Amino acid sequence: MSRTPVWFMRQAGRSLPEYRRLREGITMLDACNTPELAAEITMQPVRRHGVDAAIFFSDIVVPVKAVGVDLDIVPGTGPVVAAPIRDQAGIAALRPLQPDDVVGPIAAIRLLVEELGDTPLIGFAGAPFTLASYLIEGGPSRDHAATKSLMWAEPQLWHALADRLAHIAGSYLALQVGAGASAVQLFDSWAGALSETDYREYVLPHSRTALSYVAEVPKIHFGVGTGELLPAMSEAGIDVLGVDFRIPLQQAAARVGGEFALQGNLDPAALFAGADVVEGKVAAVLESAADLPGHIFNLGHGVLPSTDPGVLTAVVAQVHDSTERN
Repeated sequence: MSRTPVWFMRQAGRSLPEYRRLREGITMLDACNTPELAAEITMQPVRRHGVDAAIFFSDIVVPVKAVGVDLDIVPGTGPVVAAPIRDQAGIAALRPLQPDDVVGPIAAIRLLVEELGDTPLIGFAGAPFTLASYLIEGGPSRDHAATKSLMWAEPQLWHALADRLAHIAGSYLALQVGAGASAVQLFDSWAGALSETDYREYVLPHSRTALSYVAEVPKIHFGVGTGELLPAMSEAGIDVLGVDFRIPLQQAAARVGGEFALQGNLDPAALFAGADVVEGKVAAVLESAADLPGHIFNLGHGVLPSTDPGVLTAVVAQVHDSTERN
């Protein structure tokens, strides 16, 4: 028996009341670095929704915080860096990631592998461009002006920073796999701000470096607003290409030559439109994926915090019922 697997980006988190209860009075970084807590949060949507994979509960800035960057995850804002990195001295202070730097998260993965049994655990890391943007801008940015201006005006400095972050992210992925993760996903949340020309010159080599640390498990690569970048992203050394909700799966497949399994791509906002609409949109995604070489059902971005968990559970059941084959 086989069926289309389904999991959701940001499936563990604010949409679950049990998560909100568990996180009361605990900072995000403390939650990420406490093994039992991170493991329990990761397990919550697996128990509730019956998804086919767990995505490790963590944050993309955990490894850069671990190597000494002074940052905090501010509720309602996101990662905020105390001293943005925009010169060689800042880059030099980014030391290589060592196993002792991430003892808590790796211990959480070992706990999860034991508890999950046959259910796969997906590890993840932030891609070099997105990490660099946070460090250069000092936090989230709408236009990435400081990032782009540094990238264009001081390309040697940019490549030095992106290379350092690629090795940190790659080391973190490798440690997760070594602890038992069954697959990994590299998230590039901000790469959609770039043209394909700039992506190929300033980003692709570094994403490829990060992903090169992992050889023994499947590798997924996902970015937001990256429909125009999919051909380049597919060259990063991956097995599965994540597709956001802005581009149909068939169009995405055509852009990458039909060579990759695709992941996606229901619009997260569709989950608020009522049962009939949700059912129709899930069916449309599955129909568009029928001729792909492989498909993992997912949203085209993360679960929104106010999503009704019951709707997510219903989506999982629909995907399983619609695609189950003996």
